[in-house]
Amino acid sequence: MKLSFKKWTEEEFMRVREEVLRQWPTGKDVNLEEAVAYHKALPDHKNFAKKLMDAKAKGITLAQPRAGVALIDEHIELLNFLDKEGGADLLPSTIDAYTRQNKYENCEKGINESKIAGRSLLNGFPGVNHGVAGCRQVVEAVNLPLQLRHGTPDARLLSEIMIAAGFTSNEGGGISYNIPYAKSVSLEKTIIDWQYCDRLVGWYEEQGVSINREPFGPLTGTLVPPSMSNAVQILECLLAAEQGVKNITLGYGQCGNLVQDVAAIRSLQSQAEEYCAAMGYENMVITTVFHQWMGGFPEDEAKAFGVISNASVSAALAGATKVIVKTPHEAIGIPTKEANAEGIKATKMVLNLLEGQKLPQSEALDAEMALIKREVKAILDKVSELGNGDLAVGTVKAFEQGVMDIPFAPSIFNAGKILPARDNQGRIRYLEVGNIPFSQDIIDFNRKALEERAASEGREVGFQMTIDDIFAVGKGKLIGRPEKK
Repeated sequence: MKLSFKKWTEEEFMRVREEVLRQWPTGKDVNLEEAVAYHKALPDHKNFAKKLMDAKAKGITLAQPRAGVALIDEHIELLNFLDKEGGADLLPSTIDAYTRQNKYENCEKGINESKIAGRSLLNGFPGVNHGVAGCRQVVEAVNLPLQLRHGTPDARLLSEIMIAAGFTSNEGGGISYNIPYAKSVSLEKTIIDWQYCDRLVGWYEEQGVSINREPFGPLTGTLVPPSMSNAVQILECLLAAEQGVKNITLGYGQCGNLVQDVAAIRSLQSQAEEYCAAMGYENMVITTVFHQWMGGFPEDEAKAFGVISNASVSAALAGATKVIVKTPHEAIGIPTKEANAEGIKATKMVLNLLEGQKLPQSEALDAEMALIKREVKAILDKVSELGNGDLAVGTVKAFEQGVMDIPFAPSIFNAGKILPARDNQGRIRYLEVGNIPFSQDIIDFNRKALEERAASEGREVGFQMTIDDIFAVGKGKLIGRPEKK
């Protein structure tokens, strides 16, 4: 396939599909017609898209954990524990690292060794190896909607198998599951591979089955300015909509300043809807997901619960449709199921207390939303210009030229020229804008905000601010203030 924004024809999709299903033996078990019938027989309360639509209509925020282990029975036990004991509203199947790299032979070895060891030796659920029948055992055994969450540059076979099994949501995108995750995978390839995943969901939509798609909002999860993450989300939203996706959840990773976080979520929702309408995509359902703090966590569990609860407040007051929950073991490693459930319970308690409450619009909130939207528009206008109206081509060129640039990303296709830092209220600003096409007044605004912080701290604006901010939350503060001598 040649890179193009244009919707794939069914003929193009089916031709590539034959190759995809041959990647691993379990691909032969995917039967689209049977899968459509199975989805139509699922009750509404097990459909991710419908549950999100209901939550959006009611103005409530749902809680979803991350979780996944190697073996089917243990995975089912884990998910039901998070439902019954944690009170989760939605369930994940976090996919293992080998599957994310399409190393299915390694997965098979990990499954067999896990059976011998009596515990998971994979850091997630190997959906491709378990196949449609194995994944459907999970769908049948739980009572909540299921989403596959992963980090896979090429998720085509994974998506085929798990959606056919009855999973009703798929996380990821050609930008957000490449630049923050991979070192040397070309952006052109991942955009095409994720167009396949979106065309698959679009095909289900054409058969009357609603499947949710969710680009990954936090990106590197480290001081990502809201306008850059929002620009990525809107691009991935439009790429998906072009392939026929109708139900899309756009994500954002908590930055930490309440006003900026609320502004980011609300501007993401409204601006994405504006772009979809302008491009003629009809009957779109756009929801939002707020990711609890993605950076370093304090090791102390009580302090970790403070971080989790703080994020839950922001998600609720922003009006996010759902929140991705962290655990008090974030600083230690893979959490126990008990710790995972405790993170959900803490989150749910805050969400319940704040039900019906939203942060009122204010001068500060309006100003932050306006700034984010202006910054996003500057980026997306340039993407369109670079691609001569083709957003797929424009995205590749934008990363080549540093027009789009994600801080601290490992990809060799990322310029790595921008630097973020917090202002004196903890809002993330651009310390260095690199090649992002901002107007001079936007650049000056960001600089002035950082100069105000520098003046209050008695130091120069510089990279040390960024370093201090990266480690601040783990040390118990939002802003990396200089240590007093």
